Amino acid sequence: MIVTTGRPPAVQTHFRRICPRLLLTTGEPAGIGPDLCVQIAQRELACDLTVIGDPLLLTQRAEQLGLSLKIQTSGTDDTQAHQPGSLKVWPTVNAAAPACGQLNVANAPYVLETISSGVAACMEGHFDALITAPVHKGIINEAGVAFTGHTEFIAAITGGHPVMMLAAPGLRVALATTHLPLADVSRSITRERLSTVLTILNRDLIARFGITEPRILVCGLNPHAGEGGHLGREEIEIIEPTLETLRKKGMNLVGPLPADTLFLPKYLQHADAVLAMYHDQGLPVLKFAGFGRAVNITLGLPVIRTSVDHGTALDLAGTGKADAGSLEAAIDEALAMAGRMPRNNGTTEIS
Repeated sequence: MIVTTGRPPAVQTHFRRICPRLLLTTGEPAGIGPDLCVQIAQRELACDLTVIGDPLLLTQRAEQLGLSLKIQTSGTDDTQAHQPGSLKVWPTVNAAAPACGQLNVANAPYVLETISSGVAACMEGHFDALITAPVHKGIINEAGVAFTGHTEFIAAITGGHPVMMLAAPGLRVALATTHLPLADVSRSITRERLSTVLTILNRDLIARFGITEPRILVCGLNPHAGEGGHLGREEIEIIEPTLETLRKKGMNLVGPLPADTLFLPKYLQHADAVLAMYHDQGLPVLKFAGFGRAVNITLGLPVIRTSVDHGTALDLAGTGKADAGSLEAAIDEALAMAGRMPRNNGTTEIS
């Protein structure tokens, strides 16, 4: 049975100190994002969770999944601990009624609105972190919006230089470049970019993960890390000089190392993170090692943002077969990072 209630009375602001406020987007409405929201609502969560999305979409998906869900219409400042079987929803309405597995270009603005409004609410201090369900890049582009991914879209709103990092048990992999065609990668590996990415990665490992002196392994770009210049000169002319400059500033950087051997346990056991030069150099290893438990984290932004490690899985939408493990891990990671970071000044604490 689905029950919708009105907005609850506001509670004292000091409650947030013990109950972080997290905001979750529904993602692509035809995919498994709404399923995951409904499934995660059934679990015990050590936070105040609000979903930004269409209440009717969530109601219908809960019915399809055969799950009981109490939906509570909420705003940005209602604070209360999550109750299993219930879900606070900040209403944002689809333009067209979504159907499981059937993409509709008319709903692309809805997807972008949930992200942009969610980011703004975090920037204003209403929430401590944003967790995003998967979106479909293709349908957003078909709507006329040049969209390469959450990471770049959120960075355009907040400013700063985004660094994409995926984390799984025992492994963190950050990317020097993100969603680029392979033909564009080499020209994008510059001393300036590497210096910026490594500085952000090192800083956020300290601030957001509590690692005092991060040890970062850095991949080469070319096979065998260039084989002394015989297989490419990016390592000699760009990567190594950049690492040496940053080492003089106190960073513990190892590399450039051949990516085909860097991911062996004997190297990873002494590393806090790996920097890969491009998307498919590092992420296949991480997803093989921890798919379904991995978390996508955007570093270098003024807000905390985590996400799942998978796509929209249109074929699983509404079937009950979607696994919420990665979303649960994304929530746990967001909670951990929010606990280490100072509270956003958008909220006044009361002693």
